Amino acid sequence: MAEDIDALPKGAGVWGQTIMGLMLIPALGAALWAYGEVADTPVTGAERRPATCSGGGSGTPPTPPTPPPADAAGDAGDAGRRVTGEQLCQALNRPDLARLLGTPGEMATSAGGSDASLNLGGGSLRDIATPTSQVEFETYTVSLAATYDRLPVKGSDAGLLWDGARPRTVLGRPAVVYSQSTVAISFRLDGSDAHTGKGAPARVLSVAKDAKDSGGSFELAMWREDGTVPDDAVLLRVAEQVLPTIPGW
Repeated sequence: MAEDIDALPKGAGVWGQTIMGLMLIPALGAALWAYGEVADTPVTGAERRPATCSGGGSGTPPTPPTPPPADAAGDAGDAGRRVTGEQLCQALNRPDLARLLGTPGEMATSAGGSDASLNLGGGSLRDIATPTSQVEFETYTVSLAATYDRLPVKGSDAGLLWDGARPRTVLGRPAVVYSQSTVAISFRLDGSDAHTGKGAPARVLSVAKDAKDSGGSFELAMWREDGTVPDDAVLLRVAEQVLPTIPGW
Protein backbone atom coordinates (compact mmCIF):
# COMPACT_ATOMS: atom_id res chain seq x y z
CA MET A 1 0.00 0.00 0.00
CA ALA A 2 1.34 3.42 -0.93
CA GLU A 3 0.79 6.86 0.57
CA ASP A 4 0.80 10.22 -1.25
CA ILE A 5 1.42 13.38 0.76
CA ASP A 6 1.66 17.05 -0.12
CA ALA A 7 3.63 19.27 2.23
CA LEU A 8 5.37 22.62 2.17
CA PRO A 9 9.14 22.43 2.33
CA LYS A 10 10.07 22.89 5.97
CA GLY A 11 11.52 26.25 6.93
CA ALA A 12 9.99 27.89 3.86
CA GLY A 13 10.53 31.45 5.03
CA VAL A 14 12.89 34.12 3.74
CA TRP A 15 15.99 32.05 4.56
CA GLY A 16 14.21 28.81 3.73
CA GLN A 17 13.33 30.00 0.22
CA THR A 18 16.88 31.18 -0.41
CA ILE A 19 18.57 28.01 0.77
CA MET A 20 16.15 25.64 -0.95
CA GLY A 21 16.43 27.60 -4.18
CA LEU A 22 20.23 27.45 -4.14
CA MET A 23 20.79 23.98 -2.74
CA LEU A 24 17.68 22.18 -4.02
CA ILE A 25 17.00 20.33 -0.78
CA PRO A 26 13.30 20.79 0.04
CA ALA A 27 12.24 17.14 -0.14
CA LEU A 28 13.99 15.91 3.01
CA GLY A 29 12.37 18.49 5.29
CA ALA A 30 8.95 17.83 3.82
CA ALA A 31 9.35 14.08 4.20
CA LEU A 32 10.35 14.39 7.85
CA TRP A 33 7.39 16.67 8.52
CA ALA A 34 4.83 14.56 6.67
CA TYR A 35 6.02 11.18 7.96
CA GLY A 36 7.15 11.94 11.49
CA GLU A 37 5.62 15.11 12.86
CA VAL A 38 1.90 15.23 12.05
CA ALA A 39 -0.02 13.83 15.00
CA ASP A 40 -3.44 12.41 15.87
CA THR A 41 -5.54 10.52 13.35
CA PRO A 42 -9.25 10.77 14.26
CA VAL A 43 -11.40 7.75 15.05
CA THR A 44 -13.55 6.62 12.13
CA GLY A 45 -17.20 5.71 12.12
CA ALA A 46 -19.72 6.83 14.74
CA GLU A 47 -16.97 7.97 17.13
CA ARG A 48 -15.27 10.21 14.57
CA ARG A 49 -14.03 13.44 16.12
CA PRO A 50 -11.84 16.32 14.95
CA ALA A 51 -8.12 15.75 15.31
CA THR A 52 -6.41 17.54 18.17
CA CYS A 53 -2.88 18.75 18.76
CA SER A 54 -0.72 16.55 20.96
CA GLY A 55 -1.49 18.81 23.93
CA GLY A 56 -5.22 18.28 23.58
CA GLY A 57 -6.40 20.79 20.97
CA SER A 58 -7.31 24.44 21.43
CA GLY A 59 -7.67 25.91 24.88
CA THR A 60 -4.91 23.84 26.51
CA PRO A 61 -2.33 25.97 28.35
CA PRO A 62 0.77 26.03 26.11
CA THR A 63 4.03 24.50 27.24
CA PRO A 64 6.70 27.16 27.92
CA PRO A 65 9.24 27.18 25.07
CA THR A 66 12.73 25.89 25.69
CA PRO A 67 15.32 28.66 25.26
CA PRO A 68 17.73 27.98 22.37
CA PRO A 69 21.52 28.04 22.75
CA ALA A 70 23.05 31.43 23.50
CA ASP A 71 24.64 31.64 20.06
CA ALA A 72 21.46 30.81 18.15
CA ALA A 73 20.24 33.27 15.54
CA GLY A 74 17.76 36.00 16.29
CA ASP A 75 17.35 38.26 19.29
CA ALA A 76 18.76 36.58 22.37
CA GLY A 77 16.38 38.61 24.54
CA ASP A 78 13.42 37.01 22.79
CA ALA A 79 14.58 33.44 23.49
CA GLY A 80 12.14 32.93 26.37
CA ARG A 81 9.24 34.29 24.32
CA ARG A 82 9.65 32.13 21.23
CA VAL A 83 6.68 29.94 20.45
CA THR A 84 6.82 26.18 20.04
CA GLY A 85 5.28 24.06 17.31
CA GLU A 86 2.74 22.89 19.88
CA GLN A 87 1.71 26.47 20.66
CA LEU A 88 1.34 27.23 16.97
CA CYS A 89 -0.82 24.13 16.58
CA GLN A 90 -3.03 25.26 19.45
CA ALA A 91 -3.51 28.65 17.79
CA LEU A 92 -4.21 27.17 14.35
CA ASN A 93 -6.43 24.22 15.25
CA ARG A 94 -9.34 26.34 16.46
CA PRO A 95 -12.95 25.07 16.47
CA ASP A 96 -14.05 27.54 13.78
CA LEU A 97 -11.13 26.97 11.38
CA ALA A 98 -13.24 24.97 8.90
CA ARG A 99 -15.82 27.77 8.84
CA LEU A 100 -13.10 30.36 8.21
CA LEU A 101 -11.91 28.22 5.30
CA GLY A 102 -15.43 28.19 3.85
CA THR A 103 -15.92 24.45 4.49
CA PRO A 104 -17.99 24.45 7.73
CA GLY A 105 -19.03 20.80 7.48
CA GLU A 106 -15.49 19.41 7.55
CA MET A 107 -13.46 18.10 10.50
CA ALA A 108 -9.71 18.26 10.98
CA THR A 109 -8.25 14.87 10.05
CA SER A 110 -4.75 15.53 11.40
CA ALA A 111 -3.05 18.20 13.50
CA GLY A 112 0.43 18.53 14.90
CA GLY A 113 3.41 20.76 15.60
CA SER A 114 7.15 20.45 15.15
CA ASP A 115 10.09 22.25 16.76
CA ALA A 116 13.08 22.57 14.48
CA SER A 117 15.86 24.89 13.46
CA LEU A 118 17.53 25.78 10.20
CA ASN A 119 21.26 25.17 10.38
CA LEU A 120 23.28 27.31 7.98
CA GLY A 121 26.61 25.72 8.80
CA GLY A 122 28.23 28.51 10.82
CA GLY A 123 28.37 32.25 11.37
CA SER A 124 26.02 34.50 13.30
CA LEU A 125 22.96 32.85 11.72
CA ARG A 126 24.05 29.30 12.48
CA ASP A 127 20.74 28.17 13.97
CA ILE A 128 17.40 29.75 13.10
CA ALA A 129 14.42 28.50 15.10
CA THR A 130 11.60 27.42 12.76
CA PRO A 131 8.69 25.93 14.76
CA THR A 132 5.91 24.69 12.48
CA SER A 133 2.36 23.38 12.78
CA GLN A 134 -0.09 21.88 10.30
CA VAL A 135 -3.83 21.06 10.29
CA GLU A 136 -5.37 19.01 7.50
CA PHE A 137 -8.98 18.89 6.28
CA GLU A 138 -10.63 17.08 3.39
CA THR A 139 -10.44 20.21 1.21
CA TYR A 140 -7.61 22.31 2.67
CA THR A 141 -4.32 21.83 4.45
CA VAL A 142 -3.18 24.82 6.51
CA SER A 143 0.22 25.39 8.08
CA LEU A 144 1.45 28.02 10.52
CA ALA A 145 5.15 28.61 11.13
CA ALA A 146 7.46 31.09 12.83
CA THR A 147 10.97 32.03 11.72
CA TYR A 148 13.32 33.74 14.17
CA ASP A 149 15.92 35.25 11.88
CA ARG A 150 17.12 38.85 11.65
CA LEU A 151 15.59 39.51 8.25
CA PRO A 152 12.75 42.02 7.79
CA VAL A 153 9.68 41.13 5.75
CA LYS A 154 9.47 44.50 4.02
CA GLY A 155 11.28 44.36 0.71
CA SER A 156 11.40 40.55 0.58
CA ASP A 157 8.94 40.64 -2.34
CA ALA A 158 11.84 41.86 -4.49
CA GLY A 159 13.69 38.54 -4.08
CA LEU A 160 14.07 36.44 -7.20
CA LEU A 161 12.72 33.31 -5.49
CA TRP A 162 9.32 34.77 -4.59
CA ASP A 163 6.64 33.82 -7.11
CA GLY A 164 4.31 36.77 -7.76
CA ALA A 165 4.97 38.25 -4.32
CA ARG A 166 2.95 41.32 -3.34
CA PRO A 167 3.54 43.53 -0.30
CA ARG A 168 0.65 44.16 2.07
CA THR A 169 -0.08 45.44 5.55
CA VAL A 170 -1.79 42.86 7.75
CA LEU A 171 -2.93 43.62 11.29
CA GLY A 172 -0.77 46.74 11.23
CA ARG A 173 2.43 44.90 10.26
CA PRO A 174 4.42 44.62 7.02
CA ALA A 175 3.50 41.47 5.13
CA VAL A 176 3.91 39.78 1.76
CA VAL A 177 1.71 37.26 -0.07
CA TYR A 178 3.31 34.86 -2.54
CA SER A 179 2.90 31.49 -4.24
CA GLN A 180 4.86 28.33 -3.59
CA SER A 181 4.50 24.73 -4.72
CA THR A 182 4.23 21.96 -2.19
CA VAL A 183 6.41 18.87 -2.45
CA ALA A 184 4.47 15.72 -3.34
CA ILE A 185 5.89 12.64 -1.62
CA SER A 186 4.87 9.13 -2.59
CA PHE A 187 6.09 6.12 -0.60
CA ARG A 188 5.09 2.63 0.46
CA LEU A 189 4.16 2.02 4.08
CA ASP A 190 7.31 -0.07 4.52
CA GLY A 191 9.35 3.03 3.61
CA SER A 192 10.52 1.75 0.23
CA ASP A 193 10.01 3.11 -3.26
CA ALA A 194 9.84 6.78 -2.24
CA HIS A 195 9.38 9.46 -4.88
CA THR A 196 9.13 13.25 -4.72
CA GLY A 197 7.80 15.79 -7.17
CA LYS A 198 5.91 19.03 -7.56
CA GLY A 199 2.70 19.09 -5.57
CA ALA A 200 -0.29 21.38 -5.19
CA PRO A 201 0.09 25.18 -5.45
CA ALA A 202 0.03 26.99 -2.11
CA ARG A 203 -0.57 30.60 -1.16
CA VAL A 204 1.60 31.91 1.66
CA LEU A 205 1.27 35.00 3.84
CA SER A 206 4.43 36.14 5.65
CA VAL A 207 3.82 38.72 8.40
CA ALA A 208 6.51 40.56 10.37
CA LYS A 209 7.04 39.40 13.93
CA ASP A 210 6.51 42.95 15.19
CA ALA A 211 5.19 46.26 13.88
CA LYS A 212 8.74 47.65 13.53
CA ASP A 213 9.69 44.72 11.25
CA SER A 214 12.84 44.19 13.27
CA GLY A 215 13.36 40.65 11.95
CA GLY A 216 11.57 37.32 11.89
CA SER A 217 8.11 36.42 10.70
CA PHE A 218 5.00 34.33 11.11
CA GLU A 219 3.90 32.44 8.00
CA LEU A 220 0.44 31.11 7.22
CA ALA A 221 0.13 28.83 4.18
CA MET A 222 -2.69 26.84 2.65
CA TRP A 223 -3.23 24.53 -0.29
CA ARG A 224 -6.17 22.54 -1.63
CA GLU A 225 -6.55 18.82 -2.19
CA ASP A 226 -8.05 19.41 -5.66
CA GLY A 227 -4.96 21.34 -6.76
CA THR A 228 -6.68 24.68 -7.40
CA VAL A 229 -5.01 27.84 -6.12
CA PRO A 230 -6.47 29.00 -2.76
CA ASP A 231 -8.28 32.34 -2.68
CA ASP A 232 -6.28 35.12 -1.03
CA ALA A 233 -9.48 36.34 0.67
CA VAL A 234 -9.65 33.02 2.52
CA LEU A 235 -5.96 33.21 3.45
CA LEU A 236 -6.35 36.73 4.87
CA ARG A 237 -9.57 35.85 6.71
CA VAL A 238 -7.84 32.98 8.50
CA ALA A 239 -4.77 35.11 9.23
CA GLU A 240 -6.75 37.92 10.82
CA GLN A 241 -8.32 35.48 13.28
CA VAL A 242 -5.42 33.11 13.95
CA LEU A 243 -2.33 35.32 14.13
CA PRO A 244 -3.45 37.48 17.11
CA THR A 245 -3.92 34.30 19.17
CA ILE A 246 -0.25 33.26 18.87
CA PRO A 247 1.43 33.62 22.30
CA GLY A 248 3.47 36.80 22.38
CA TRP A 249 1.84 38.30 19.27
